[in-house]
Amino acid sequence: MGQFDRMKNLFQPETLDEVLSRIDSLRPTSQRAWGKMDAAQMMAHCAITMDIASGRLNLPRILIGRLIAPFIKSIYTNEKPFGKDSPTGKELVVADLRDFAREQQQLKEKVRQFSQGGEVGCTRHPHPFFGSLTPQSWARGMYKHLDHHLRQFGV
Repeated sequence: MGQFDRMKNLFQPETLDEVLSRIDSLRPTSQRAWGKMDAAQMMAHCAITMDIASGRLNLPRILIGRLIAPFIKSIYTNEKPFGKDSPTGKELVVADLRDFAREQQQLKEKVRQFSQGGEVGCTRHPHPFFGSLTPQSWARGMYKHLDHHLRQFGV
């Protein structure tokens, strides 16, 4: 069994169940440990990133990503959780008021669709920052991204 086989990813049914349960644990009053978004905004942000991973939204590569991604791409797929206050691309920032229940339901639906779509349902477009990724890399990176934000809100 290789290193990547042990890592959590959204194609694993048990990991999907874990993520959905954690999303269900969020409340409108959940307080963030870092960052600027409230829980509803965070879920809207994560839904946008799920749209990217599923190929429903294709953003162009950003210059800084083209320059440094080859040196740091492993950050997206390794076992180490993302650090607090990691930078967010401006097109992924959600600053307007959002309906908590709607965002919660939408995020769960998009996570479920990505997971159940498997490798064939994963985008073939490059990640806006990290560039070309395999479906397994997308599934690991998207788990890490969701885990980062769910930890941000203590779930």
